[in-house]
Amino acid sequence: MRIYLTHCSAKKDDTFCRSTEKVAPDKLYLATPTKRFMIQCKKRGVRWAIFSDKYGVWFPEEKHEWYDKDPDTVSDQEFNKLVRDFEEKLANFDEIWFYYNPGRFHPLYKRLLNEVSLKGKITLFTHKNLII
Repeated sequence: MRIYLTHCSAKKDDTFCRSTEKVAPDKLYLATPTKRFMIQCKKRGVRWAIFSDKYGVWFPEEKHEWYDKDPDTVSDQEFNKLVRDFEEKLANFDEIWFYYNPGRFHPLYKRLLNEVSLKGKITLFTHKNLII
């Protein structure tokens, strides 16, 4: 079983900023690459999620409140929690395909993907046409 994953983006729908309304990731994230990733996954009918600096692995059926968390501000304690979340939520997948832009790939995500126990299941890819 395969899942497609990408990291979150700073560009979010500010409509939800001053609200306590919880929304799915496809309603919150507005960055073009992130939107294209989500659209392609939906179009292909594949399992997908967003890796959030605050919430960890965020599946499309889950809803969370708007947040502002810069990956540069993730503490070691928060990082360890994100690692555990990643490993627990993705343990049952045989393949984890991680979509990223090499020019905008934050060191936090590189570190995460290198340190998780599931790293042998991870395939990095840069073109959304590989979502099949």
